[in-house]
Amino acid sequence: MIAAPLHLAGERLMLCPSGVLLWPAQRMLVVADLHLEKASHHAARGRMLPPYDTRETLQRLAQSLRRHGPARLVLLGDSFHDAGGARRMPAEERGFLTRMLAELEVTWVLGNHDPLPPDGFRGDIVEEFRLGPILFRHIGGAPLARYNEAEISGHFHPKASLETRAGAISRPCFLTDARRVVLPAFGALTGGLDVKDPALVALTPRGGRVFLLGRGRLFSAPV
Repeated sequence: MIAAPLHLAGERLMLCPSGVLLWPAQRMLVVADLHLEKASHHAARGRMLPPYDTRETLQRLAQSLRRHGPARLVLLGDSFHDAGGARRMPAEERGFLTRMLAELEVTWVLGNHDPLPPDGFRGDIVEEFRLGPILFRHIGGAPLARYNEAEISGHFHPKASLETRAGAISRPCFLTDARRVVLPAFGALTGGLDVKDPALVALTPRGGRVFLLGRGRLFSAPV
């Protein structure tokens, strides 16, 4: 996969076509909105979905961890689709995730779907945290206190459309400007919000760029 470099608050980050963000200097991998156990959440309410979303999402996450070899994993909230998702996780998937996290420094940022700490998994639990000039949150958009401060967030599941010779394509994307990055949703059963929606326009009032996820590469365009 061909990752795209991005400079934010004086730091060099990398955007990966898999939907994860890398901070090489910190050996950090950041991912947002896994929404694990979304299918079981809906099944309990009578809406039957294929019950493989957690397995597929974890397999993709494991591939990213093997590819990039980080020392630290930051999960930017809505890692589970609801507060009881960790307890519903089947034993096989629970074991898979436990092994995946065993050698990592893990930070769970709480989200609006999972406002409680995940049951039985290692790692630090935070509402938000700062590392150097960068603030990590689930929902972006709160004022940034210092001129050289930047923000990385999730929550909005951004997607964008590009015109091609074969017609328009719509894909999940990173949304960026000079001070913010909004990550695409990583989960197998997550939808998307168009970057032209007012909620996302408000995050980049002076315009920005999108990086659409492609097979092995990103496709960039101004907003």
